[in-house]
Amino acid sequence: MKLYGMTDSGNCYKPRLLLAKLGIPYTHVETSSRDGTTRQAAFLARNPNGKVPVLELDDGRFLSESNAILLYLAEGTRFLPGDAFARAVVYQWLFFEQYSHEPNIAVRRSLITYPERAAMATPERMAQTLEGGNRALGVLERQLSRTPFLAGETLSVADIALYAYTHDADVGGFTLSDFPAVSAWLKRVEADPGHVPMLGR
Repeated sequence: MKLYGMTDSGNCYKPRLLLAKLGIPYTHVETSSRDGTTRQAAFLARNPNGKVPVLELDDGRFLSESNAILLYLAEGTRFLPGDAFARAVVYQWLFFEQYSHEPNIAVRRSLITYPERAAMATPERMAQTLEGGNRALGVLERQLSRTPFLAGETLSVADIALYAYTHDADVGGFTLSDFPAVSAWLKRVEADPGHVPMLGR
């Protein structure tokens, strides 16, 4: 398999982390949205939406959207429950990640990290994403005060999806020490076999 993505993107880190934990070999193809690569015809043939990550399967099919890739790779593994309700709880956290967590924590991080996005970092936008991000971290804190992992007693793709942008939320100006249950959970995810850091391949 080939994984097209940016090494410093949390969305691209998600499938890399799961692939590492599963011990599945793949080829990483550095593909950046910042240099125009994802708008070229060759890439748009892989994903018409022009975004990374994209997973190319051995049979030549392509799959995009980070959480869809996680669900595909996790099928039949310890990272995705077999019980219908337990699976739905995992999906619940994946939707939360995309609609409540990522638009605030990841976006604020990108506004601070990437110079080309500095013009979008208005005081209003920064205040909005800080408030929204802290609210999302508060949701995680309440859940992780009750269970060791987001969907219950065992690590799942819900944890991998939310770990990606939470573990370096401090880059976006969030104070993780204010969320002790979240901080302890980050260490549990990192202690799970096969863990790799965000910038490592």
